Amino acid sequence: MTDHDQHLLGTDEPSPGIDRRRFIGIGGAAAAVGLGAAAVNGFPAQAKPRGNRQLSFGNDGTFTIVQFNDTQDDEQIDRRTIELMEKTLDSVRPDLVIMNGDNITGGCENALAMRQAMNNVVLPMEDRKIPWAVTFGNHDEDSTPDTGLDEPDMLAFYRSYAHNLNRPGPDDVTGTGNMNLIINGSKDRRPAFNLFLLDSGRYAPEKIAGQDFEGYPTWDWLRMNQVHWYTETSRRVERQARRLVPGLMFIHIPLWEYRFMWWGSVDGRSAADHERAVARHKIVGERNEDECPGPINSGMFSAILDRGDVKGVFCGHDHVNTYVGDYYGVLLGYAGNTGFGTYGLSGAERNRLRGARVFTLTEQHDDIEIDTHMVWAKDFGIDLTANDQPIPPAPLDPSRR
Repeated sequence: MTDHDQHLLGTDEPSPGIDRRRFIGIGGAAAAVGLGAAAVNGFPAQAKPRGNRQLSFGNDGTFTIVQFNDTQDDEQIDRRTIELMEKTLDSVRPDLVIMNGDNITGGCENALAMRQAMNNVVLPMEDRKIPWAVTFGNHDEDSTPDTGLDEPDMLAFYRSYAHNLNRPGPDDVTGTGNMNLIINGSKDRRPAFNLFLLDSGRYAPEKIAGQDFEGYPTWDWLRMNQVHWYTETSRRVERQARRLVPGLMFIHIPLWEYRFMWWGSVDGRSAADHERAVARHKIVGERNEDECPGPINSGMFSAILDRGDVKGVFCGHDHVNTYVGDYYGVLLGYAGNTGFGTYGLSGAERNRLRGARVFTLTEQHDDIEIDTHMVWAKDFGIDLTANDQPIPPAPLDPSRR
């Protein structure tokens, strides 16, 4: 938070009762939340919210989602990131794409460059007319100090594309673009599945109640009003559908329960602890770095257990983790890392785990079967050389400059 923001708040440190959005972007482009037919910040708004578009299971009773995480580059994106996205989409042919945070990063020197960076990563879906939506991660605003575009501005920009499904989030809920997407059944066209997309924030405040976070993780966490929004939205959908509607949740920063699941323990870190966890929680995939949740346990997992509708929570953030497991009836999983311009494994292995996560949802009477797996850049024959291969930005429609 800047000194100017602190002055506007009337405090020398963030209060735990203050909304996170006010920590990192007071003023900004809050007006972008109220998109109408007029242009917003120099690019066209939509005549009506694309988030109203109906998603539904196909006639074969299936629905496929691709999750891209951490594309995380500036306007001169690594060419292999786009190649991976395009080859994944052409191979999987999904019904929906979730861009789950850290879609862009720092390095954009002006607003045009920032818009070019965003344009780069949405064109693969737009060119194929595939519906898509974004969440935000901790790096999406890295260029904001130089460009003046914050998350509400970015959300307005994303929403100007024909196939984007994002909606402005509720004004009284922390973060930008918190929303849910309903997928209707193939036969009765009633709600059959529910996707929750939440903004898990950026970084913890410097202090709360005069105490700093030295020794604790310094990432952000879901706030209680977001947990409350999830439970109330879940209840509303249940009332409308007259039954509990299963779903998935997408957040950028993992929950603490990811670490608990991997070790099968809160404090244990031994090989025996993990061996027990693998057997109990059916864990598959790799863990090459510590999980990086925030310093506060949000309570979201407890709320999910209480409601019983969310069958899986999927994140990014930790680029070289790809594992998934069943933690007391809820899948907890990573999507690995799509962007070649970010950190990866060390040395020659840097790009070995670049990929995307695929979900196949299948109608089963009154339930939905969920299958998920990773697809890898190596399987598409993409160059995995441990270097950077930036390219000039893709053409940007003049109306979005």
